[in-house]
Amino acid sequence: MSDLLMKLAGSPIGAGVVKLLGLPAPVELARSKGPYAAQPLARKNVLLGRSPNGYAIDRLWVIALDAGAVSLETLPENAAPGPDILIMDATGCTTPSDYRALYDFFHPWMRRIARNARVLIVAGLPAEAKDPVAAAAARGIEGFSRSLAKELGPRGATVNLAYVARDAVDRLEGVVHFFCGIQTSYVSGQAVHVTSRVTAPALAALRYHEALKGKVALVTGSARGIGRATAERLVQEGAQVICLDVPAASQVLQETCNAIGAKPLAMDIASPDAPRQLADFFRQRFGGLDILVHNAGITRDKTLAKMAGKSWDQVVDINFSAVMAIDQVLLSEQVLRDDARMVYLSSISGVAGNFGQTNYAATKAAMIGYVAAQASLLATRGIGINAVAPGFIETAMTQDMPFMAREIGRRLNSVKQGGKPRDVAELVTFLCTPGAYGISGDTIRVCGQGLIGA
Repeated sequence: MSDLLMKLAGSPIGAGVVKLLGLPAPVELARSKGPYAAQPLARKNVLLGRSPNGYAIDRLWVIALDAGAVSLETLPENAAPGPDILIMDATGCTTPSDYRALYDFFHPWMRRIARNARVLIVAGLPAEAKDPVAAAAARGIEGFSRSLAKELGPRGATVNLAYVARDAVDRLEGVVHFFCGIQTSYVSGQAVHVTSRVTAPALAALRYHEALKGKVALVTGSARGIGRATAERLVQEGAQVICLDVPAASQVLQETCNAIGAKPLAMDIASPDAPRQLADFFRQRFGGLDILVHNAGITRDKTLAKMAGKSWDQVVDINFSAVMAIDQVLLSEQVLRDDARMVYLSSISGVAGNFGQTNYAATKAAMIGYVAAQASLLATRGIGINAVAPGFIETAMTQDMPFMAREIGRRLNSVKQGGKPRDVAELVTFLCTPGAYGISGDTIRVCGQGLIGA
């Protein structure tokens, strides 16, 4: 979908008009069209900083350089360009005075940070802090990172935070690759938790490039939109993808599968026999399932006073009950293999609520609670489970919105533009990789740091 304001701001004459009118001037976000590169940070200028007693810096240096980044510290100071990537080890921030390290690291570079730069801050887990002050200091870094993201968002830059347990520093590689890479163009102001609770996969499985080669994946609701984009990304990374959608969408589903190299499966997930059919299908055809992406869902929007009981039941049945029924069978019968990945499409509506969506918001908030509760139960099998909450994404649904409502939705975020289905697919794909084994039970928003729910 065309963004007229972005086109206007990108032209020599239009840029002056945009400035004169005081309108936002969104920059074009850097995005990838292909699969992961073997060295995802190749030729990017990286700068690393450290708080006193930070315990992750050595590992972060190794990861960044192995991924192809070039250290600005090796260049003459007067010849050093602005950094493309800034990584701050803030794991040593345990007192108010330790916050000075954040200022000292970022302040000198703020005016020189490149467009579409990536910032990753690594902090200690508040739950591991030695006292309440240390816990407060760790948690406060989240406020810093979100504010910094809003300052840098107009440049297309992203800022994210990884809380890391002391015994999980060796699990940061995938986190650095994704959050410092091109794929995180619409994920900003987010905090993930890296722990060691999920059993680690085999070392050979942790490569970034072609990490999903040979994996079997199911993406529900994948004939169009975010589901289709997700299926396409998984195919690009080498997965064998089954695209599921309702029988009424069979023709579009077949066309999608032909275009991206996936296999179609027409089925209504809310039908009583769907869980049994899926379990039998994946056991008989593939011997099991490695990746499950619950993307299918519906809306039936009305204020609660005007909402029919049928509309309430339809949304709850499809968005919540059907998902639980499918999981119960696939998990109890171990159709989902050890080291599997499970990703659930929540929504900003599930984070902050939305007018006229009491039914939808309830089901999407339920996904957030579900992954948090399931994470520890599945950890011993090496299964990672997370939710993704999209914000304003340019889809057929947003295209049908009134012009002014669509424009407001686009601009109410740090990057002043809507996201693409591909942006959501990038995060889902990362969470499906073996390299995301440190993250489980989290909900991560794809919203450009949208003000609603941010």
